[in-house]
Amino acid sequence: MLQSFINLTKIPDLRKKIVFTLGLIAVFRIGAYIPTPGIDGVKLAQFFANIAKTQGGTLFGIMNLFSGGAIERLTIFALGIMPYISASIILQLLTTVIPALEKLSKEGEAGHKKLVQYTRYGTVVLALIQSFFIALWLEAPQRFGGLQIVQYPGWPFRVLTMITLTSGTAFIMWLGEQIQEKGIGNGISLIITAGIISRMPTAAYQLFSLVSPFQPEKAQLNIFTLVIMSVMLVGVIVAVVVITQGQRKIPIQYAKRVIGRRVYGGQSTYIPLRVNQAGVIPIIFAQSIILFPATIASLIPNSAIQNLASLLMRGNIIYNVVYSLLIIFFAYFYTAITFNPADVAENMKRYGGFVPGIRPGKATSEYLDFVMTRITLPGAVFLAIIAILPSIVSGSLEIPYLVASFFGGTGLLIIVGVMLDTIRVLESQLLMRHYDGFIGRGRVKGRR
Repeated sequence: MLQSFINLTKIPDLRKKIVFTLGLIAVFRIGAYIPTPGIDGVKLAQFFANIAKTQGGTLFGIMNLFSGGAIERLTIFALGIMPYISASIILQLLTTVIPALEKLSKEGEAGHKKLVQYTRYGTVVLALIQSFFIALWLEAPQRFGGLQIVQYPGWPFRVLTMITLTSGTAFIMWLGEQIQEKGIGNGISLIITAGIISRMPTAAYQLFSLVSPFQPEKAQLNIFTLVIMSVMLVGVIVAVVVITQGQRKIPIQYAKRVIGRRVYGGQSTYIPLRVNQAGVIPIIFAQSIILFPATIASLIPNSAIQNLASLLMRGNIIYNVVYSLLIIFFAYFYTAITFNPADVAENMKRYGGFVPGIRPGKATSEYLDFVMTRITLPGAVFLAIIAILPSIVSGSLEIPYLVASFFGGTGLLIIVGVMLDTIRVLESQLLMRHYDGFIGRGRVKGRR
């Protein structure tokens, strides 16, 4: 593997793509520190420290996770890529219920480009709406414990904030598309991963402060506990890799067809059904719903909302149970939307394919639905365990949630998944350019 990474620097075209990708990621990180005009950043940071002493305690924590800490500083990239993710999910859901969009999704490259264009429009609309309500929220001192966050409130500030935050989101979206076209890997995913990884130094510093090796009397964690945490981290990463890569291969046989003097078909292949078909989407949906009362409670001093939020506080048994059930529900829900066994069975039947022992058509559709339903359960349960693991680690060891979040949760799933996809892309690039070095030794005949 080390030799493969060394080979990356030996290929000029691949080297340029990697440098281009890292350069755009650096631009994204620089933008995460440019403040939005008219904001008192010190008072805003003080507010976030008061309402969310543990990272990710409200919906702002989710936005802060995906923006790489930009939301708590309210920089020009404060909205991050969340509007784009929301627009993509909404459009994907609408594709299943609106016939025109479903027809468009089946029109190949032209239809795909049209859907991407709709996603961009939806991203801008969502960013404008979110930035407008953020501006209104910032202007109210009573929501910040009397702190005056905005120096000059009014419509000029609101319009400026909407333009600034929407432009920031559009620019991040453009960065992701440029990485996708001219760089390496999925641009949007790499930007999200870069934002999550940027929180690692802060988490490492907090962990170092807890261990406090130079001042043992102030240590809150002993070396034995740190070793156990390290072993658990490795085990969790291995488990995430296994579940992410896990799939059930459904064998497919294509019948032979004679057209003129040629014989077509007759080969065998398979359909890979992923154990975790929904990816990290169920956790995002579940977090948005279960943290909504806590977010509202931090903004509106209402006793009923406060009581509901107290029942759904992180670390509470009710929180863990409800959170897990929501994740399992959304795992099945999103899998049912993204995987249509009837369409798969119809396409197989059209080209003469069949599952050995299963009749083509409706029987094949029912069989695929049955298999997907069964393999989705362990994937959904695993997502639920990974999602509540940071809360358990944080509560049992009494460590900051930012440190515990790297032992599970959304961040770890995204990091591992994106790293696997990126390594897969790099490997394919190496195989394409250095195939003689992977297949066997010696020079390929006819090459100089």
